[in-house]
Amino acid sequence: MAFNNKPVLVFWEMTNVCPLKCIHCRADAINFPEEGQMSTEDGKNLIEQIAGFGTPAPLLIFTGGDPMSRTDLEILVQYASSKGIKSAIAPAVSESLSKESLKRIKELGVLSISISLDSSAEEMHDYIRGVPGTYKKTIQAIKDALSIGLNAQINTVVMKHNISQLPAIFQLIRNLGITTWEVFFLITTGRGSNALDIEPEDYESTCNFLYDASQYGVVIRTVEAPFIRRIVRQRREKGMYWMNDKYKSMREDLYIRCGKPFTTSSISMAGTLDGDGILFVSYTGSIYPGGFLPVELGNIKHLNISTVYRDNELLLDIRNRKFSGPCGACSNKDVCGGSRARAFAYDDNILGSDPACIYTTEAKRFTKKIL
Repeated sequence: MAFNNKPVLVFWEMTNVCPLKCIHCRADAINFPEEGQMSTEDGKNLIEQIAGFGTPAPLLIFTGGDPMSRTDLEILVQYASSKGIKSAIAPAVSESLSKESLKRIKELGVLSISISLDSSAEEMHDYIRGVPGTYKKTIQAIKDALSIGLNAQINTVVMKHNISQLPAIFQLIRNLGITTWEVFFLITTGRGSNALDIEPEDYESTCNFLYDASQYGVVIRTVEAPFIRRIVRQRREKGMYWMNDKYKSMREDLYIRCGKPFTTSSISMAGTLDGDGILFVSYTGSIYPGGFLPVELGNIKHLNISTVYRDNELLLDIRNRKFSGPCGACSNKDVCGGSRARAFAYDDNILGSDPACIYTTEAKRFTKKIL
């Protein structure tokens, strides 16, 4: 596999301190660091281990919680830069996220910032994020980042509350001048509830909509929906289209708001899975295949992260696609592989099948007709 030697992304949950109370969050946010949070020296050790993967090193994503709440953030960002590691940051929208703080992290070498936007409507976004006024601060933070030349990416979590708003969110993203949209699909852990999740048919409709949206000059990536790469293959190579009322409605709304697509899809077929191109390090130093897959592989205080990534048997099985059930038999497992986190969340089987994919159900509604 393409990512056998090293991941392309390492996410470091610097802290679980966070001012927001998102209804879907995997963590229980707190106001003060919990015991066991990695120290500055622990963080430098992690950075040195990441550099040990070789050149080019994986991109380091400073995340949380709210990484802006760490008083040593600038020290650690600068240390990563000194080791030749490129970095990005995923802050919570709070009082700490000012134009001045954005300028500072840009000066220290941060390449980009990712900011969550879950609705084009203020009331809905604030409800999802759990704090009134978050929407206005989010829009301002996006504008501030772009105004200083800091690349800004929008992250959106798809759930029952906002799935119908995706075309409007995409229109807002384009109007703001954002060129990268990362769409997250739920893994129901922590405060997240199964009641928020969508059905397999809606996953299929949403990913087909995202394929359409990726033809407007915006780079679109998904998190925990690797089957979008199967959809790309089907539509590009076989002319196969998913078609139901939900997808038709989303596509029609997209066309009304943005006109017809005018370029080729920006979705890459060379995507990642948890443990295959991705690693996640918690605020305590524990290593996981991904941020939504709570199976500890070791701790950076005792094990080297490159050894864990290259030699751990579970990660090797993921990268070699040693799956069971429909995912194991699927002809598209080379480009897809299913969400390992969702397979674990539903069946306690990391190598099982992804229940969000329609190929694990009988709901296959395709047509060869190009519309």
